[in-house]
Amino acid sequence: MSIQLLLEQAQAATAAIRALEDGKRQQLLRHLSARILEQTEAIIIENKKDLDRMPDADPKKDRLLLDASRIAGLATSLNEVADLPDPANQVLLERRMDNGLFIQKKSVPLGVVGVIYESRPNVTVDVAALCIRSGNVCLLRGGSDAFDTNTILVSLIRESLGLFGVDTNAVQLLPPDRSLVADLLAAEKYVDIIIPRGSQQLIEYVRENSRVPVIETGAGVCHTYVEKTADQERAAAIVTNAKVSRPSVCNALDTVLVDEAVVADFLPLLAPQLAAWNVEIYADEIAYPLLKAAGYEKLFPATPEDFGREFLDFKCSIKVLNGLDEALAHIRRYSSKHSEAIVSQDAALSERFLNEVDAAAVYVNASTRFTDGGVFGLGAEIGISTQKLHARGPFALEKLVTEKWFVRGEGQVR
Repeated sequence: MSIQLLLEQAQAATAAIRALEDGKRQQLLRHLSARILEQTEAIIIENKKDLDRMPDADPKKDRLLLDASRIAGLATSLNEVADLPDPANQVLLERRMDNGLFIQKKSVPLGVVGVIYESRPNVTVDVAALCIRSGNVCLLRGGSDAFDTNTILVSLIRESLGLFGVDTNAVQLLPPDRSLVADLLAAEKYVDIIIPRGSQQLIEYVRENSRVPVIETGAGVCHTYVEKTADQERAAAIVTNAKVSRPSVCNALDTVLVDEAVVADFLPLLAPQLAAWNVEIYADEIAYPLLKAAGYEKLFPATPEDFGREFLDFKCSIKVLNGLDEALAHIRRYSSKHSEAIVSQDAALSERFLNEVDAAAVYVNASTRFTDGGVFGLGAEIGISTQKLHARGPFALEKLVTEKWFVRGEGQVR
């Protein structure tokens, strides 16, 4: 099997999607939103096939699930992306040179965007919508776990493209065969950028093996530091939300850092809130006896591997520290530079945390669960970029463009 033909078709489709008028792109996405709602029952049937193949204990199962509520959310997201301004074809700079040359710098689509992701069929719709809106072609390589769900979603997307007279190869679902990933990563002649979204292992594999430029997204090792001046009830609510509201996603909390000055009071307050969700806690040598005395059942002594670990489940680690400097040092060592938070009533310390923590999103007195393109007003997102070149944080519509210089002359030579 080869994806050579799919790559050639993708490259050929770039002209058609770029040529589609801005208003038509918006209409296409609104039409697709309505079609997805109309096909809710059919999507759920296909999604159940994928769900039935996955063990209930697998933490990725929540990511895989598409119920009526989540499908409605996808439809809403499509309309929100349609309402956003086109990031391409914007004049970023223009000037008339002394020699008469007229120079413009404009934003233009990236071209062919390859996205490799795991067990999240919502990514299929989000990426396709963002690429259509910005005039890009996308090659979607979802995991085999979500094959049936992705297949029906892509069929609806391609149906909408065809109805609007656009080459349907502007959105293609690649076979889930793992052996073909290497072909995609080596396709620098056809693919302009690769975006991996998933486990740390996936991201590292793509980074180490791709000849196509890569933007990393997905892996999140997120901390919340409860500083000694924190309102403890507020802190407990923030920590609990960050851990349990949707533990399988990248902005969920992994490690609670607690100032030793308040740990004896804070942990008994936090414990029943986490216990209500059956959260497994991996506690250090100070936190462990305090939680044990509080009667916490799902309690384990932390090992070195429990720090810097992305749990993606109802599990977290707890580390007791002495002051902000130790918290900053711990985050520097273990953070994936995704989302980090402090709960504090000390404004000066909070500002230090905001300025000194090296992460895509940094919070004061709020849950890390807010790191999301939709929540930040960006519409859907491809993922959360944890690197610093081109895009950082929610990687959404505005970053699916690059720059191009347009130079008009009247016979000038150099």
